[in-house]
Amino acid sequence: MRRWLGGVVAVGMLGACEPLDDAGGGGTIGDVLFDQGFAFVRDDRNVYVVDDDGDPNSPQRLTTGGGAYTPSISKDGRSIVFVQRSGSTSSIQTVPTSGGSVATLISSNDAACGACTNFRGPTFSPDGRTIVFAFDRGSGSVSSLGRIGVNGSGFTELTPGTTISYGSPSFFPSGNTVLAPAGSNTFQYNQLAFVPVNGGTINNVSLGNEVLAIANRAVVSPDGRQVALDGRLSSGSTRIFVGSVTSTGISGSLRRLTDYTASTVQESFPSWAGSTQLGFLFNDSGGDPSIYLAPVSSTASSVTLAVPSANEPFYGPN
Repeated sequence: MRRWLGGVVAVGMLGACEPLDDAGGGGTIGDVLFDQGFAFVRDDRNVYVVDDDGDPNSPQRLTTGGGAYTPSISKDGRSIVFVQRSGSTSSIQTVPTSGGSVATLISSNDAACGACTNFRGPTFSPDGRTIVFAFDRGSGSVSSLGRIGVNGSGFTELTPGTTISYGSPSFFPSGNTVLAPAGSNTFQYNQLAFVPVNGGTINNVSLGNEVLAIANRAVVSPDGRQVALDGRLSSGSTRIFVGSVTSTGISGSLRRLTDYTASTVQESFPSWAGSTQLGFLFNDSGGDPSIYLAPVSSTASSVTLAVPSANEPFYGPN
């Protein structure tokens, strides 16, 4: 299958943006094979993929039924897992990155997990055998983490009896620990939880003084040495922060990824595009959100447009 090279995007959202270069996004169209790039949803709430070497203006749509949220890509790049919502019912589904049939792994109130509802943030384990996700247990005010096999079998609750809430998880490269936002409720994730997937002591770490709470997601870098998160500030804005991390805690302070300060700017849904670059959602003044890229360095930097008109991005495989 031949690949399309040199996709070009017109940068219209940010006057201060750098032009798209070879590190920018890509797309899949026609006979272009998806190897590595972004998965995301659009306003129609379907799952799309764009390959690094294709046309970012012409992504490939993988679902047609709508209701899709927070897709993520398997480590081999062959499958996407996402949440599908219809009314008050939610489920965790998968679809091949090459296109094909959608498979449902678990649904609200499935007998395997009892009163499970409101699935969020599913992600593949490094070995591709299981998926970890956040969910609500009944109508309570707390949420838990669960694990299920990629064939829909073997549901296990990772945080049974929890008295706090957990958000979208992210695996460390070893596959032995996941990192997840945590807090008193789903609107106040003011901690990072380090959760052993095979049992053991959960370590909760505060975020410091600048970040009041995690808005959507915290993700571990491919080398397991850094964490990126979308931090809500006292101004009401959301920015991407990066910090050094181990499998049990944060080392040092979190630092901002970009140099934007306007309160109208919102940055969210970080995803590692390698160990030295992050992709994330950028929205200014309520305009059309798009995916941007920024280098991870000791100082805040400018950004580059990767994929226009996209939401809830996830880059992979890493």
